[in-house]
Amino acid sequence: MSAPDIDTQVLVVGAGPVGLMLAGELALGGADVVVLERRTGPLTESRASTLHARTMELLDQRGLLEELGTPPAGGPGHFGGTRLDLTTDSPYSGQWKVPQVRTEELLEGWATRLGARVVKGHRLTDLRTAPQSVEATAEAEPGPGGAASALRVRAAYVVGCDGESSTVRELAGFAFPGRDATRELLRADVADVEVPDRRFERHPGGLAISARGPGGVTRVMVHEYGAPVGREPGPPSFARVADTWRRVTGDDIGGGAPLWLNSFGDALRQASQYRRGRILLAGDAAHHQMPVGGQALNLGLQDAANLGWKLAAEVRGTAGPGLLDSYHAERHPAGRRVLDNIAAQALLLLGGSGTEQLRTLFGELLREPRVRAHLAGTIAGVDVRYAAEPGAHRLVGARVPYLRFGTGTGTDTDMDTDTDTDTAAGPGSSFAALRAGRGVLVDLSGRPAPVRAAAEPWRYGRVDLVTATPEPGGTAPEFTTALLRPDGHVAWADGTVPELEAALLRWFGPAARR
Repeated sequence: MSAPDIDTQVLVVGAGPVGLMLAGELALGGADVVVLERRTGPLTESRASTLHARTMELLDQRGLLEELGTPPAGGPGHFGGTRLDLTTDSPYSGQWKVPQVRTEELLEGWATRLGARVVKGHRLTDLRTAPQSVEATAEAEPGPGGAASALRVRAAYVVGCDGESSTVRELAGFAFPGRDATRELLRADVADVEVPDRRFERHPGGLAISARGPGGVTRVMVHEYGAPVGREPGPPSFARVADTWRRVTGDDIGGGAPLWLNSFGDALRQASQYRRGRILLAGDAAHHQMPVGGQALNLGLQDAANLGWKLAAEVRGTAGPGLLDSYHAERHPAGRRVLDNIAAQALLLLGGSGTEQLRTLFGELLREPRVRAHLAGTIAGVDVRYAAEPGAHRLVGARVPYLRFGTGTGTDTDMDTDTDTDTAAGPGSSFAALRAGRGVLVDLSGRPAPVRAAAEPWRYGRVDLVTATPEPGGTAPEFTTALLRPDGHVAWADGTVPELEAALLRWFGPAARR
């Protein structure tokens, strides 16, 4: 057999936001990664544009917010069309509007600077697994002579980030149980049309949403109660969108110029397993849901943050037993919870007159502070908590609290117990401490020798030590010493030295010495 055209450690299929985020995380973790994308250039249409608080935290933890700048706030949130205050304990409360083309540009630039290679214009056609590798075949777009050329890529692992109609999922035989759509929301970006802004406006015959955006383009979304789901291939026709809009609202948008047409339904599916041997799934390839409130994009980006450092450790040979399997163990329940949340929203949003009493009751419940906070945390993604050992500190498994550090904070990447290599120019916050994509042991107590000595064997490129003092007047810390995972979740806090050693072994592999 001839040699493959490309040899790599990880092949990521799909250069949308999830695939590019994963590529950056893998490259940051020291893995050789190639991204395969069927598109030849950037998006030409509008897609997901809402970033929630947890995603903004992840971007901050990788130092990407400075490049992104401060995006415009996305306005009030909602749950199934009922207004919801998205205030949480995150420094990025609320929702933020970033066009998907800009998100992809940001993440592709970051990933390629770290060494990831993006190969565009190739469509995956075949996957063949072997004991130690996976071989992928992709077809390039036909050249000037009309013949398509094939590209062969051999990788230790393949990750499908290729959307709800994932070719990777199909070729690898992943089970994808759930249900097809029974209701549908039509969507269009239209120029040269004048309609009033509508926010989840309910009419006797359906639901209408419209908002005028930059450049005078108006996005309209419409659902007609009881209408069958369209079965035509590709996006709906503008005539269908305009006719539905007229029946629901009485307004005529047929004279406008459609720039983009799309529809999405309330289909709900989730892969039974996110990993089958050397092939894994992330984002919409792993779960298909109605993209209400931007939750689908944010769920996928958080999949990538969880998987990237684990898979990088696996291909580098530093992962402990079960680390890679923890991706499914942690993200499948998190995905299931979001899918259930979205299913409830779809019922409230697209249900007809029979749901009005339920909507009224739900609106009353949202005025209760605990209910509001619970749902805001779920939508923002800040309430995700992975399983912890019984008796562990209450922060273990939760996301890292945001703490500002005072002057004199230092970072020691050597953790040498005999020399002081801390620097005064340490990270300014608990988020900034994660920029290198390694584990971090944060010590707010004055560097207790036993803890420092216990972590020393993991210092070689796996765990950094940050000795810090909380910024005066800032948020009071909930721990004295904590071990942070690269994805910004707490692995251990204020426990015994043996418990710390167990956490280091579990998340960062066997101890190594120089």
